[in-house]
Amino acid sequence: MKKRTALGGLLLCLTFSAARLEPAQAQSLDLASSKVVDLSHAFNAETVYWPTSPSGFELRVLHKGPTKAGFFYFANEFCSPEHGGTHLDAPMHFAEGRWTNAEIPVERFVGPAIVIDVAAKAAANPDYLLTIEDIAAWEAAHGRIPDKAIVLLRTGWSARWPDKRAYLGDDTPGDAAHLHFPSFGPEAAAWLAKERRPNLIGVDTASVDNGPSQDFMVHRIIGAANIGGLENLTNLDQLPPTGAVVIALPMKIEKGSGGPARIIALAPR
Repeated sequence: MKKRTALGGLLLCLTFSAARLEPAQAQSLDLASSKVVDLSHAFNAETVYWPTSPSGFELRVLHKGPTKAGFFYFANEFCSPEHGGTHLDAPMHFAEGRWTNAEIPVERFVGPAIVIDVAAKAAANPDYLLTIEDIAAWEAAHGRIPDKAIVLLRTGWSARWPDKRAYLGDDTPGDAAHLHFPSFGPEAAAWLAKERRPNLIGVDTASVDNGPSQDFMVHRIIGAANIGGLENLTNLDQLPPTGAVVIALPMKIEKGSGGPARIIALAPR
């Protein structure tokens, strides 16, 4: 019995030693060779919200300065609609019975970034819609879009932020009938949802539907497929067409239809 115990102890020791000498085989990111790109606009009084939103971002100081005990203390409170600034549209935003904000599996917020650049086409046509042909051209150049990717559409519109008239195409308060900006097309969204099953889609404009849309078909298509949307992104010009990883974390709001988000990408240097 003693011999078996000693042998067991030796094996255990060797096992621990081996674990110390050889790193575990696991998926990892090489942070040393990556740059972190912030894809989010800051929230402030100039943050762009949908024209029919009854309010925008509000920040109020609760305390800033010395306390009675003599030390410095700073705290604010804020108020904001779910949909404005850099934010998530949960599937249930336009699809009854689909995931709300907090119900989206957390792994859906992390994935390989696919960046489709239509900035030149959008510059010529502010109402440009991404087409299936655009996706086919991207895949011909860069390979098949993998399942569970985060498909991002770069239009160049973030350069107009936060000028509401330039960014939305119209700045009439309470009126969303005359907006002009590019985004995903319904046919392209339906194709992506069926054929490539992305975790999320995102765009550097105010909506995953383009400005003139009044039926919001892209929202309805991706919502029905339980795919979330990321809106009002920025710095997509700093990402390669493929090779980056996106981490898109919204505020976790129970029963929410969306929420403000801090979104970053890890891209090759």
